[in-house]
Amino acid sequence: MGVPPHCEKGTRSRKRPRKEGSAVPSVRKEGSKASQGQLLPRLEPAAAEYFRRAHETLKSGFDSDEEKGLFVSNVLEEAEAVGVPLSLDPAGSLLLQALMPLASPTSLCHLLKALIPSLRVVACHSCGAHILEAALLRAPLLIKDGAEDSGVLEDLVLGLGRNVQEELSVFALDAHASFVVRTLLQALGGARVGSDGGRGLQVLGTSHSRTKQAKLGSEGPTDFEVPDSFLTLLQGFSESFQELISDFIANKFFSLCLQVALEVLHRKLPEACSQLCHSVISYLSSRNPVAGQSALLVFLKDATCSRVLDKVLEVSDPKALRSFYKVHVKGQLQALASHSVANFTLQRLIRAAPRKLLGKLFEELSPGLEEILALEHLGVVTALLAACRKQGAHQQELLQALLEAFHCWEPPSRQLVCAPLIASLLAYEVYFGLEEEETPSQDPADPSRCLSSVSYHGSLILQHCLCFADPSVVLRSLAAMAPQDLVTLASDPAGSHVFDALLASPSVPEKQRRKVLRLLKGHYVSLACSKHGSRVLDAVWSKATLPAKREMAQELAEHEQKLRNDPFGHHLVRNFALTHFLKRRRDWDRLQEAEKKRRELFAEILED
Repeated sequence: MGVPPHCEKGTRSRKRPRKEGSAVPSVRKEGSKASQGQLLPRLEPAAAEYFRRAHETLKSGFDSDEEKGLFVSNVLEEAEAVGVPLSLDPAGSLLLQALMPLASPTSLCHLLKALIPSLRVVACHSCGAHILEAALLRAPLLIKDGAEDSGVLEDLVLGLGRNVQEELSVFALDAHASFVVRTLLQALGGARVGSDGGRGLQVLGTSHSRTKQAKLGSEGPTDFEVPDSFLTLLQGFSESFQELISDFIANKFFSLCLQVALEVLHRKLPEACSQLCHSVISYLSSRNPVAGQSALLVFLKDATCSRVLDKVLEVSDPKALRSFYKVHVKGQLQALASHSVANFTLQRLIRAAPRKLLGKLFEELSPGLEEILALEHLGVVTALLAACRKQGAHQQELLQALLEAFHCWEPPSRQLVCAPLIASLLAYEVYFGLEEEETPSQDPADPSRCLSSVSYHGSLILQHCLCFADPSVVLRSLAAMAPQDLVTLASDPAGSHVFDALLASPSVPEKQRRKVLRLLKGHYVSLACSKHGSRVLDAVWSKATLPAKREMAQELAEHEQKLRNDPFGHHLVRNFALTHFLKRRRDWDRLQEAEKKRRELFAEILED
């Protein structure tokens, strides 16, 4: 686990801490805190100072790996005698987290032997839980290597796991210990999960994103080998979760543990995963039955239970998904799409649906697409577009329903303005400031109306439409946009990705692509001086032919000094070699030809 820089400064000695007596002096009881009726042990000041100096030494670095290994072994040997109080100490916890990735099997065995007798105290503590997480992530990697004491380490992890399983209702419901349960499940299954449920505890003093990135970079591979005994215990955890579903499924910490269990079982023990999914659905659908509809609908609208159902749908096979639709949600999709919580579970069902089921979902949802847009449950719309794109089904029907929702399907002339309408997520009448009573035959659209803003979800919708088998309607609309509107789109953080889709989509004809991109001519400088516009120009350049590159370079080179002084433009001066273009045109031509050949060769290698 990554450890942030410690806030407390001390002398930066490169000497290893020496043992004083037989062990680090000791421990006193902290009278102000208690856990499960026990006073929490606390480090004596002398011991705390010893480990503070050890942390400073570790951060200062070593001349050789051998010296570093000896230092880690010495410190962990000293930590064995005060393992529990050291784990519960904020500074000591940071030290142990830093040492865990370097620990040998023997050192880790000694530490676990010290912690397991006080497992509940350590796991339910904000600092101690970090140490158990780090140890559980380190142990499978050491066991896999078959190093000395790996058998002892395997027995210790199994012992820890059995203790947790026996008191699962305690550990899984605790704010800190639930993280240990989730990490234990991943260690037993040999699978690191990327969902929020699999995220470790946040290190104190760090931001969430920085902590997550540090963990992902330091926790090793996402899949690793584990002994059969680990998978056997994981099977036992599946059975324990089934027994506790009825009592604790509405608890948010238990819910997160259950989600990780489902994901790990799905990857390692699919049959056990199916049984656990069946148990979840069976229990929830049996509660508070209502005539004429499934009782499960109530739980789809609950923030905690719906997360579990999301994961159930994610790991279910096509047959189970069809059964879920037929028995529980058929005829209720519009109500689910309109609900502030249930619409997220519906998105999961749409994304996971096989082709035949997707047709039924589309048939039920398409008549209410405008209402879904009005409620701003846009994830349902983008999920439907992504599923149709992936399955290659119902694309034109969905596009028609979408344009009807934006009031630009009829008359056909309105289809030419569908791109700015979708980008801004505004209906035709709202975008052009018309009265809703006006009939579609009256088409007084204001040609001077400019695109003023781009919606994130509007950009996603356009990207999916451009990747449909026939994106001609959206392409014609993009080609009909005013150049300044295209510049606005390209300069927007979300809108710029529409051009990524335009350049990458295999279904976009090259002629239509060039027709849209030519409209940017005359605006290259303003794009080059924009953070996101310059990125679009870079992407266009990478796909452009040599004559097109000459045109772009000619326009930009006339403003080379301005671009060189711009925080974004100066990157294009370098990437497009504008200085060579101005002063050494033949060298520039050869450079572009060589770059083209290099890209073609690289593409061939990737295809092979």
